[in-house]
Amino acid sequence: MTRRKIMIGAIIGSAVLGVAALVGIAGHYAILKDDDDDDDDDGRDAVARGSRFAKVSLQQGLIASETKGQPISGKFEVDRGKFQLSVYTAKEGKFSEVLVDYSTGQIAKVEPITKGEDLAAAQSQSAAMAKAKISLREAVEKALAEAAGFRALGAVPNLKDGRAVASVLLLKGEEFKIVNQALE
Repeated sequence: MTRRKIMIGAIIGSAVLGVAALVGIAGHYAILKDDDDDDDDDGRDAVARGSRFAKVSLQQGLIASETKGQPISGKFEVDRGKFQLSVYTAKEGKFSEVLVDYSTGQIAKVEPITKGEDLAAAQSQSAAMAKAKISLREAVEKALAEAAGFRALGAVPNLKDGRAVASVLLLKGEEFKIVNQALE
């Protein structure tokens, strides 16, 4: 009888450990869940969770992408369930999306931008950067200098009243803040 209780205890213990392991794995992947369909400020919460794993800053990603052209926007994002650092670049009238490894700062992938919303966004960002007198990285650094303790998650240039301005998304803890930094 004692041996039977030991066996039942072992089976129950194994089942509990198995469930705990599955919950742990599911929890890990939930951190990087793609929130494209949720209304949580464009997936900001998912990006904030993923940014905890990033060893590379947005500024470092912008610098790394310069080998592929002028950085015209950059952001940490969750795309198809995968956390990534994406930088749009412009070179000789062509646009690319440069994915930078957020752990090493090395370029992981470069894809041409040739159609759709991505092309329209790249063209608009390029037009804003054409009027800029400072780089996007410098704009991010200026925004951070005025926001102690924050980390930059994204920077997108645009034209406001004909002037080039970068909207820089910052995060500190759970607090998001957008700083509009002049590029002129």
